Amino acid sequence: MRRRNLLSLLGAALAVRPLAAAAQQPAVPVVGLVTPVGSATPANLGFSQGLRDGGYIEGQNVTVEYRWADFRYERLPVLVADLVAHKVDILAAFSGAAAELAARAATAAMPVVFLIGDDPIKAGLVESLNRPGGNITGITLFTSELGAKRLQLLCELLPAGDIGMLMNPDEPDSSSEVERVRLAARSLGRELSVVPSTAVAEFPTAFDRLTRHRVSALIIGTGALFGNNPQPLVALAARHHLPAIYDRRESAKAGGLISYGTSFFEVGRAAGQYAARILHGEKPADLPVMQPTKFELVINLKTAKTLGLTVPQALLARADEVIE
Repeated sequence: MRRRNLLSLLGAALAVRPLAAAAQQPAVPVVGLVTPVGSATPANLGFSQGLRDGGYIEGQNVTVEYRWADFRYERLPVLVADLVAHKVDILAAFSGAAAELAARAATAAMPVVFLIGDDPIKAGLVESLNRPGGNITGITLFTSELGAKRLQLLCELLPAGDIGMLMNPDEPDSSSEVERVRLAARSLGRELSVVPSTAVAEFPTAFDRLTRHRVSALIIGTGALFGNNPQPLVALAARHHLPAIYDRRESAKAGGLISYGTSFFEVGRAAGQYAARILHGEKPADLPVMQPTKFELVINLKTAKTLGLTVPQALLARADEVIE
């Protein structure tokens, strides 16, 4: 009887020891990432690399909870609320401003790292770029300013003719981007026709409208919808014989004429590095909002030849990459 009791006690001790050992292991931090689009986008891949740069490898010592909105921006606040309810250690929001503003409204304690297109001060996310204050910091692209630069580049390539612009009104930064491009077009003496599109299925109709406006070239607006669907845009531009400029090199690689913008892999990586620094103990309030310092100009000479265009030598000389 005593032997049976002893064995029972030993069995209980052995059963408790693994549980006690597991309890002593540090909890794996959880990062919540919410974006308009899922899958392996350059920004999402860059974010994972940034975490690795800071010593956090997904599936080993950090867990990433993904929430995708499938380009339905109205879903972003719901996805943010879900991650806040799950008490993730950091919330990363790549949405323009919608998810970030939802996060600011939902929590004043949970650290938030953003990747937005326009001015985070104007959006009400931070107090200043150098000293964000509060629980939010991240990377801004200032896309409205780059839209005017893309217009200038397009006008160098095509000195005459009206310009079209495809924009997504669901993007929080779209109105300021269009405003900047309108002002730039007016200063250059060019007419600008703006056509909205909020889904891939609407692209053909939008291009038909642009054709009716008799535009000679096209600016593709910024945002996840256009940036992550380059193939249908490039195909429609070719079908309508429209020279077009895009904000991401992936579009030029897919056959687009020209692109000008920052690397979304690198800005995503910077956001991941900030997330890692916060996991190591730094505070968002002490991490200044970063801006890209390098912008890539990519020209597809094969597409230019198909369109019957001669790219000025001065423009080619400034290109970071020429696709032949």
